[in-house]
Amino acid sequence: MLKIENLHVNYGGIQALRGISLEVPDGKIVTLIGANGAGKSTTLRTITGLVKAASGSVKLDGEELLGKSIDKIIATGIAMSPEGRRVFPDMTVLENLKIGAYLRRNKAEIEQDIQWVYSLFPRLEERSWQVAGTLSGGEQQMLAVGRALMSRPKLLLLDEPSLGLAPLVVQDIFNIIREINRQGVTVLLIEQNANMALKIADLAYVLETGNITMSGTGAELLADERVKEAYLGKQN
Repeated sequence: MLKIENLHVNYGGIQALRGISLEVPDGKIVTLIGANGAGKSTTLRTITGLVKAASGSVKLDGEELLGKSIDKIIATGIAMSPEGRRVFPDMTVLENLKIGAYLRRNKAEIEQDIQWVYSLFPRLEERSWQVAGTLSGGEQQMLAVGRALMSRPKLLLLDEPSLGLAPLVVQDIFNIIREINRQGVTVLLIEQNANMALKIADLAYVLETGNITMSGTGAELLADERVKEAYLGKQN
C-alpha cells in the first residue's frame, strides 16, 4: 500500500530524514518508534504534503504523492490525527466530526460514519453537543482520531496518540486503534510509548536521527535487547 523509498528531508541545514525506506502493507498496523527529534513526525508530515521532501519517493498504491497538494493527497485516502490533538476548541464534538468529512458530499454516508465513530467512541456521542475545548485530554484525542476517520481513509496516520494521557486512557486509545484496524483501516502509528505501540504493531521500524536502524515484527522488536535498553527501560 504505502511505500517510502530513499526519502530525504532537510530543514534549513539539518537533515531530518536521511534516505529512509519503509512499507506499510494493506490492513496492517505499522509503528515507527524513536526518541524525540528522530524524525518520526517529519515522516508523517512529508507523507501528507505538509513538509516538502528533498528527494525520494512516497507512493500509495503505486501513485506518487510527493509534489501533490495536500487536498489531493487526502483525496487518495490518507488521513492524519496530528500530535497535540488540534481539535477546534470553540466548535462542538459533532461539528468537529463533520469537518473531517469536508471533502465528501453524500450526506447519508456522512451520517452513517458519524454513527460508526460514535460506536467506536461512545463518550463522543454522549458529548456530541459539548464544545471540544471543554473535553478532557483523552476525549479530545478520541475526537481527533474520530475526525480523521470521517474522511473514510484507507490509511490512518496517528502522531503520538497517547501523549500526555493517563495510563488507563492510553489503554483505551490503543484498544480502539486495534478495533479501527480490525474494521479495515490500515494504520501508521508514531508513538513514544514504544511498549504499547510494539504490542499492537504487525510491523515496526526504529528511527534514530533520521535513519531507520532496525525493523521487524512488533513482537521481534519487543523482544530485542537493544530496543529494550533504548526504549523500554529493559522491561520484559
